Amino acid sequence: MHSFAVIFDMDGVLVDTNPYHKISLKQFCERYGYALSEEDLITKIYGRTNNEWIRTLFGSLPTERILALGEEKEALFRSIYKDVIDPLAGLEEFLKRLTQAKIPIAIGTSAPRSNVDFVLQLTRLEKYFHTILDQSHVAHGKPDPEIYLKVADRLGFEPKRCVVFEDSLSGVESAQRAGAKVVGVTTTHTRQELAHTNFVISDFTDLMPETLYQKVFMDASESNR
Repeated sequence: MHSFAVIFDMDGVLVDTNPYHKISLKQFCERYGYALSEEDLITKIYGRTNNEWIRTLFGSLPTERILALGEEKEALFRSIYKDVIDPLAGLEEFLKRLTQAKIPIAIGTSAPRSNVDFVLQLTRLEKYFHTILDQSHVAHGKPDPEIYLKVADRLGFEPKRCVVFEDSLSGVESAQRAGAKVVGVTTTHTRQELAHTNFVISDFTDLMPETLYQKVFMDASESNR
């Protein structure tokens, strides 16, 4: 098995947060007089940084106000999610296998660091991740490739030697534009909607590093012959 790195998005990949983000987003937006449809969530919010979608929704505001609104929304999310948080099935075993195989692991997320710390502490998974890039590390959120280009660079790998686990369509586009391989995780979208990724999973149960390598590097090269 040749060397490669694995990069995880957080929301919808490490933890199935999206149902709770949806509740908190709707509550937050209703506070300010906005009613969001499912289509609005998909096209305007999912996969994007708070700074981006708040500007889209609220218009031009001072940076300090945007940051405060973003943290208000995330505090609401954390209060709703804290008692039910649980990592995706099989995730910790998969992280252990990657660590034992000396495969570098990172997080590349549009979430603020306060949410990353919250998730990693409550799931007790922080020991596996030494490289974490969040919304504060990028000027452009997904689907721009910036986050995954920067994570690959931080890991010291070419993007084409990185495998990204993503659940959102904007996240998949971001990773593919960066030149990475992508595994779709069906927490947010169906297998059909994620069919343009290299490999699709519903969770991490029984996933082996060798299987991952075969699916995203070997099978892809064979299909391109």
